[in-house]
Amino acid sequence: MMSAVGHSLDAQPNRILLITIHHMQYPITVDVLHQVFSPHGFVEKMVTFQKSAGFQALIQYQSRQSAVQARTSLQGRNIYDGCCQLDIQFSNLDELQVNYNNDSSRDFTNPNLPSEQKARSSQPSYGDAGMYALKATGVRACAGFKVGYPQMPNAAAIAAAFGGGLPPGISGTNDRCTILVSNLNPDRIDEDKLFNLFSLYGNIVRIKLLRNKPDHALVQMGDGFQAELAVHFLKGAMLFGKRLEVNFSKHPNITQGADTHEYMHSNLNRFNRNAAKNYRYCCSPTKMIHLSTLPQVITEDEIVSLVEEHGTVVNTKLFEMNGKKQALVLFETEEEATEALVCKHATSLAGSIVRISFSQLQSIRENQ
Repeated sequence: MMSAVGHSLDAQPNRILLITIHHMQYPITVDVLHQVFSPHGFVEKMVTFQKSAGFQALIQYQSRQSAVQARTSLQGRNIYDGCCQLDIQFSNLDELQVNYNNDSSRDFTNPNLPSEQKARSSQPSYGDAGMYALKATGVRACAGFKVGYPQMPNAAAIAAAFGGGLPPGISGTNDRCTILVSNLNPDRIDEDKLFNLFSLYGNIVRIKLLRNKPDHALVQMGDGFQAELAVHFLKGAMLFGKRLEVNFSKHPNITQGADTHEYMHSNLNRFNRNAAKNYRYCCSPTKMIHLSTLPQVITEDEIVSLVEEHGTVVNTKLFEMNGKKQALVLFETEEEATEALVCKHATSLAGSIVRISFSQLQSIRENQ
C-alpha cells in the first residue's frame, strides 16, 4: 500500500488529490469514492489507507483540470448526511503506483491487476466483526451524490458491497418491506426457521405465521432493498418438500401482536455488522453451506454429525481463517442444504453459536 508522502497544504494544483475523511461512520471503499469523484473527470487510479490523520485516499485524475474542478465542488462536503466529510488537498506526487485492484486500491486503466498478493479463501464469515457497525437509520446521500441508493437506510453498505452495480434482476428501487411466503410445509416450519433463511438477505423485523392459512407467512425485512433481495433469491426455492412462493405483500408492515415473533433487536440478525460483506455474498440456495463461529476444537466428524440428518453429505472440509475454525459441507441437493441451514443456523455446538450461510463454491478442493 502507498504511504502518504509528498503532500503539502501549499501544493500547486495537479491531477492527484489527497482526501482525508472526517467523522467517518460508514465504510468507504474505492467504489464509493469513485462514484463521488468520477462525475468531475476520468479517475485513473485510487489508493486508500489509514494514517494518524484518519482514513485517507489518493485519487489520480487524467487531467489537472478535473482534479481542480473536483476539489472546488467537493471540498468540505459530506458523502452521507452528517458524516464522512471530505477534506481535499492537492498532492505533490507525480504518479500513483497501484499494484492490486480491490476495495482499497484500484487502477481503472488496468483491470487485469490481481486483487491481492496471494490467494485467500473467499468464504464469507458472518461472525467476523466489521470495522464499522452500520446504523439502522439515518443514512442518506447528500444532494448531488449518487452513492448507493439514498432512499434506503443501508445505502453505505450497499454502495460498498456492489460498487454502484447490482446483481442481475435487482432494481434497487423497491420500497415494500413485507414479504408473503406461501406453499410452506406447515408441519415442519416455524418462525425461527423462516428467520434463519430470510436473514441471509437482510435484518428481520418480525415474522407472522397466518393461522387461517397455515402454509402462509409474512416476513417483514429491514427495508425494501433487503426485501427485494429475499424475493429475488428465494422465489421457487425448495424447503421441506415444498417449492416456496415468495412475493411482496400488500401489507406495508406486520402489526405487532401475540401471534407475531419479534426479531428487530435480535443479535442473530446478520446485517448488524459486516453488512457490506454480507450483501456481497447474497445468492440463491446452493448445495454447499458455509459454517463459521465454530468451536476451536472440533472435528469433521462432529460437523457431519451436526447436519447429516438433513440429507446426504457428499464432502466436507474443516479449515481455519484468521485463527477461526470454519467448515464447508456439500450436500447432494440444494433442498438438503437449505434444510440444514434453516434447522441448524444459530444452534449451539460446544458452547459456540454456529452461523451458517450458502457458499457459492461449486466443489471442495483440498487446497482451498
